[in-house]
Amino acid sequence: MIRALLDMLRLRSGPQDLPAATGLAFVLGAAYALQGMVTDRALDGADAAPRSLLAIAVQLGAIGALLASRRQAARIPQTISALAGTGTIFGLLAYALLSQAQPGQPQPGLATTYLALFVWSLAVDAHIYRQALSIKMSLGVLVAVLIFGANFIILKAVFG
Repeated sequence: MIRALLDMLRLRSGPQDLPAATGLAFVLGAAYALQGMVTDRALDGADAAPRSLLAIAVQLGAIGALLASRRQAARIPQTISALAGTGTIFGLLAYALLSQAQPGQPQPGLATTYLALFVWSLAVDAHIYRQALSIKMSLGVLVAVLIFGANFIILKAVFG
């Protein structure tokens, strides 16, 4: 399973390479949520836990709804496992990177590295959506950007 997740980070495998187990999706989803809450709390502050939980719920809910609407609900556990597993890895990488930030000081190298990590994460999400929904990569990118945008708007509306 770890190998499949690492291969997904290199766009060489997809959710279909993970076990179709609801239990695994739950465990990886819980790890994703926990990692998100801990990272956000360490970096952002007070409302980190609800923000992180809402962001994850929007992402996983959106892809679940898309799969169900395309009559591919059987793919939901594997897709959640893939998104949660790779999301946890990206979250840990972001935490390691951002914990080195020194507020108030320009850090162009850190900013560039974080931007590259964000773009890579978006590409991996697009790859997972492409595989799960059986669509072209360009549509996978569109889905990834739309889900990211919806998440941004919802979080802004709820938390300001």
